[in-house]
Amino acid sequence: MKRSIITTSDGSKTIQIEDWDEQYHSIHGAIQEAQHVFIKTGLHHFLNLYQPDKLSILEIGFGTGLNAFITALEAQAHNVQILYEGVEAYPVLAEEILQLNYGSLIDADQQLVFDTLHQIPWAELHPINTCFSLKKRRQFFTDLEDENTFNLIYFDAFGARVQPELWTESIFKIMFNALKSNGVLVTYAAKGSVRRAMQAVGFVVERLEGPPGKREMLRATKLSKDC
Repeated sequence: MKRSIITTSDGSKTIQIEDWDEQYHSIHGAIQEAQHVFIKTGLHHFLNLYQPDKLSILEIGFGTGLNAFITALEAQAHNVQILYEGVEAYPVLAEEILQLNYGSLIDADQQLVFDTLHQIPWAELHPINTCFSLKKRRQFFTDLEDENTFNLIYFDAFGARVQPELWTESIFKIMFNALKSNGVLVTYAAKGSVRRAMQAVGFVVERLEGPPGKREMLRATKLSKDC
C-alpha cells in the first residue's frame, strides 16, 4: 500500500496510508493527540492516582515511536522508572522515521532519545535513558499472551473503520488479561461498539474529552476485585 508523510495541524508529521485514507496519528495534531490521550489521560492519570516509583507500559501499535518518545521524557521529568514494551507487526521504515520531526518540535536536545528508540534491536530490553527502558516486540496483537504484567496500556491500533478486528471483545480480553489489578487502558477511540466490547470483558469504562478534532475518547480500568 502506498504510504506518504503528511503534516498535521500542530506542525508535526505523521504517516498516511493512502489506500485506506488512514494515518498513524490524528491529522488535527500528532503530538497534541499523543499528549492528550496517552500522556495526560493515561500516564499522568496513573501517576497522580497511585504515585508509583516504577510502572510497566504496553503499547499496542508502536508505529512511529512518538508515544514512547514522549513517555521516555516524562519518565525523567517525574523521576519514575518505566519499563515500556511496544508491539508492532509491521515496523515503520527507516527512511520514514528520518522524515518525522518530533524531536525538533518537542525537545531538540532529546533527538538522540528518539533516534535510539528506533535503532535498538527488536526483542531485547534496552535502557534509553536513566528512567526508561524499552523492548520492541514484533508481534500480531492477537498473539499476545501476557498475564497480569502491565500497569498501563496505550491502545493505539489503526481505527475500527479500516481494521475492525482489532476492536473486538477477543482483543480486549487479551488486554484485560495483560493488565495488573487497577491497570488502565487508554485509547483515542470512542465508538459505542468499542466501549461495549471493553465492558463485556470486565473493564470499567469512562468517556472523556477527546484530543483536538475529536469529541470523546475512552479510558478503561481493570478494577481490583476488592473494589
